[in-house]
Amino acid sequence: MRPSLWQPPIELSATEETIIKRIRRAKLFVFLREHRHELFDEAFQEELAQLYQDSTRGQPPLPPAQLALATLLQAYTGASDDEVIEATVMDRRWQLVLDCLETEQAPFSKGTLIAFRQRLMENNMDRRLIERTIEVASQRGGFGSRALRAALDSSPLWGASRVEDTYNLLGHALRKALGVIARQQGRELTELAEEAHASVVAGSSLKAALDCDWDDPEQRVQALGVVLEALGAMENWLETKPEGFDEPAVDYSLRAARQVKQQDVLSSEGAPATLREGVAKERRISIEDAQMRHGRKSRSVRVDGYKRHVLRDLDSGLVRAVGITAANMPEATVTEAMSTDLAYQQVILKELHIDRAYLSSLLVRQRSADLQIYCKAWPVRNGNRFTKTAFHLDWQRQLIVCPNQQEMPFELGGTVHFPAEVCAACPLRERCTSSQRGRSVHIHPDEALLAELRHRQLTVTGRAKLRERVAVEHALAHVGRWQGRRARYRGIRKNLFDLRRCAVVHNLHVMARLTQPSQAA
Repeated sequence: MRPSLWQPPIELSATEETIIKRIRRAKLFVFLREHRHELFDEAFQEELAQLYQDSTRGQPPLPPAQLALATLLQAYTGASDDEVIEATVMDRRWQLVLDCLETEQAPFSKGTLIAFRQRLMENNMDRRLIERTIEVASQRGGFGSRALRAALDSSPLWGASRVEDTYNLLGHALRKALGVIARQQGRELTELAEEAHASVVAGSSLKAALDCDWDDPEQRVQALGVVLEALGAMENWLETKPEGFDEPAVDYSLRAARQVKQQDVLSSEGAPATLREGVAKERRISIEDAQMRHGRKSRSVRVDGYKRHVLRDLDSGLVRAVGITAANMPEATVTEAMSTDLAYQQVILKELHIDRAYLSSLLVRQRSADLQIYCKAWPVRNGNRFTKTAFHLDWQRQLIVCPNQQEMPFELGGTVHFPAEVCAACPLRERCTSSQRGRSVHIHPDEALLAELRHRQLTVTGRAKLRERVAVEHALAHVGRWQGRRARYRGIRKNLFDLRRCAVVHNLHVMARLTQPSQAA
């Protein structure tokens, strides 16, 4: 059954006016009460109603607009699911927005809120919420140009789950599998672990159970062998058990343990297993969140979890699109999904302000001729000798000309090798190269863009344009204020949902400042 249209009153009642006068901070409550009918108009409520199947059976669902508002307020206040239900009964600001003043019973349950959140994610309606704020802001602010000037940047988002070393990853996975079976069978964990010959993982601390000198390499190897023996023993034990032990959660935990063993452990015949040197590609760092990764935001800043990406409209201040990637993924990988989000908004990028991490992105590589890229170019270094910028590129003839006017053909993405005999007789050799094989120059696949960027940042106007990207850093700080430094959820999709609704909160603040400056929070 489809939900009915939510039609809360537009005009403020005397009680609501009294509540609004008492709100000194958190002015977004006031803005949402006064403009909820614009944000969730009849047409948009019809879209939200499509989340539910049309059926004649059962009770009609709660109005999705009301649940969507609660979801946004949850992001704004940082409330847990349980606290949301409490707030609808005990906080008059929540009641003001959700049209449930003086209620003694929550208008919806925790299960209803969680189910609605899942519907939003399954149907990508969290992205639609961002689009809706842009539509309303366009109607109120009068901007409607399809040419977009945008800036893109990222910041770390630490994972919500615990990061563990190889020993604890294996022990955690085995203990979790045994815990599922113990609850299913109504037995004690320690008893079940003894039966499976994996007692070492049954305690509260694996390292305490192993009780070894962790500074001794030989004892570390022995400890690893004990944990791997427990894994093998448990796998053999489960093979002898009936079908009642093949719970999906048990299989998930065992597959996680095998994955950790494969990526971290080096085994060879006739020798004890040891930890592999270095870090495996796509190394798993958490049992509870399989998508968390080690990564770096910079050389000095390590991230265990994810990176969040924000694309901000430089003219309106609105966030147009967001993205989440694992911490080990290059920043440029997020732009494919962001391009899809922009396509739904039917806008054309006119300017893109980025840092160098995004230069290899699809937005740059597959850009149209009308798109201007603003980015600080990679530095060109060659000690005290001629750098690549001393060589002239003749794009019409596809020739590179050295400082001594020697010409060679070039191809994008290739390397030009000047003849050794020519370089040996060159009077500028000492200032150019020390190689006996002659000077070589690599031509970047997008060399023309890099040359343009290098030339632009030498001018006052060009440097001023580069400084415009600071605006997206401010947007990242605002979004991070509500989403927090650490992820609320596990997995990329749920955290993308959380980032999108925080972007909606940011956009609502921008709209509040544009329309009612005195109520900006």
